[in-house]
Amino acid sequence: MDNFSKIIEIFKGFLLEIGELSYFAGRFFKEVFKHPSEFKEFIRQCFYMGNRSLLLVSVTGFIIGLVFTLQSRPTLQEFGAVSWMPSMVSISLIREIGPIITALICAGRIGSGIGAELGSMRVTEQIDAMEVSGTNPFKYLVVTRILATTFMLPVLVFFGDTIAIFGSFLVENIKGNVSFLLYYNQVFDALEFGDLIPATIKTFFFGFAIGLVGCFKGYYCKKGTAGVGLAANSAVVFTSMLLFIIDFIAVFVTDIFYDL
Repeated sequence: MDNFSKIIEIFKGFLLEIGELSYFAGRFFKEVFKHPSEFKEFIRQCFYMGNRSLLLVSVTGFIIGLVFTLQSRPTLQEFGAVSWMPSMVSISLIREIGPIITALICAGRIGSGIGAELGSMRVTEQIDAMEVSGTNPFKYLVVTRILATTFMLPVLVFFGDTIAIFGSFLVENIKGNVSFLLYYNQVFDALEFGDLIPATIKTFFFGFAIGLVGCFKGYYCKKGTAGVGLAANSAVVFTSMLLFIIDFIAVFVTDIFYDL
């Protein structure tokens, strides 16, 4: 009976957190159209998030391209289908692997950073001081960061996919002596707008989820230094779960339109 009560309490807490997150998202859409726009802070956050994450995303994308090609090539060789390697790699990376892997990396890199930063500001009462001074901390701290993650993640995904395809080309060039021009002609021949558009659209939702959860966890961080660590950790865990849910919904909706 006690275990059942604990399960009920956990479920209630989960539903309560979902409700609070939904209210937080609604407040974001309400504040985003209000003046002042805080455009300078938005640009600063875009530069900070993009510049700090670009190297990590590029290295990860390069390794994914190498490993994915090295693992797939022997199987395709058994069926005499090595010529399909550029098409398979490009479609797999653009549609699914690139966006979700890049989003998970940014959830750990950017989401945890936002949660820790806002959590520290909440614990040290800097957010309270902004409210007392007449500044809108939600507009300045939350709206700018969510917009920055929403618009920067597609850019990071684009760079990650490009580097991953280049890594795949290097393997094919060494193993199969495939030229750069031939490889990229096959890549672009295989890709269609039906591959690019859904993959690009869902990256905006990925970025929005990363910024929203990171800001939510940090903005409502509990008192104490332990609360800052908990906010950063829970931001990564919660965001990762949310990314997979969004990805499933995106694939499901895309599949419906393809059937139509």
